[in-house]
Amino acid sequence: MSVRILALVGSLRAGSHNRQLAEAAVKLAPEGTEVEIYEGLADVPFYNEDLDAEGAAPEAAVRLREAAASADALLLFTPEYNGTIPAVLKNAIDWLSRPYGVGAIVGKRVAVTGTAAGQYGGVWAQDETRKAVGIAGGKALEDVKLAVPGSVTRFAETHPIDDAEVATALTEVVRTLADAPVAA
Repeated sequence: MSVRILALVGSLRAGSHNRQLAEAAVKLAPEGTEVEIYEGLADVPFYNEDLDAEGAAPEAAVRLREAAASADALLLFTPEYNGTIPAVLKNAIDWLSRPYGVGAIVGKRVAVTGTAAGQYGGVWAQDETRKAVGIAGGKALEDVKLAVPGSVTRFAETHPIDDAEVATALTEVVRTLADAPVAA
């Protein structure tokens, strides 16, 4: 049985290095593991409880919830915007956390990784993302970390999959996430 991992990318930019990192994860997934990049985060409206009525939630949010519910685990790729998590990724976590206590992220194992232009590779955003995931009910893997610094220069002419150090580390992140115990 294959482990299905849903990847959410916290950058909507066409040339996003985090998107490239997610593409690399798809290709580097070990045998028995499938990584799928979720398309459509830009279409999910900002979370508003007034919109989230049973049977009347926006279609884009319903699709996101269904995709997360059918996955075994989530792999989040986050840049760092002003020292914290980008709004699009936080919004996805908010939608996945509802209804409270039984949202699509509840009990899911989640790894957080990413790259950023700064010298620390977005560790603040990753820490904030793990915090939000945990509060939302997900099981953030606190020891699974990959923060790639200097994305603007490091990936200026090289795709992350062609960077041996990044490819090795990312393969290990995916493997560890796939092998992590399922929450009871």
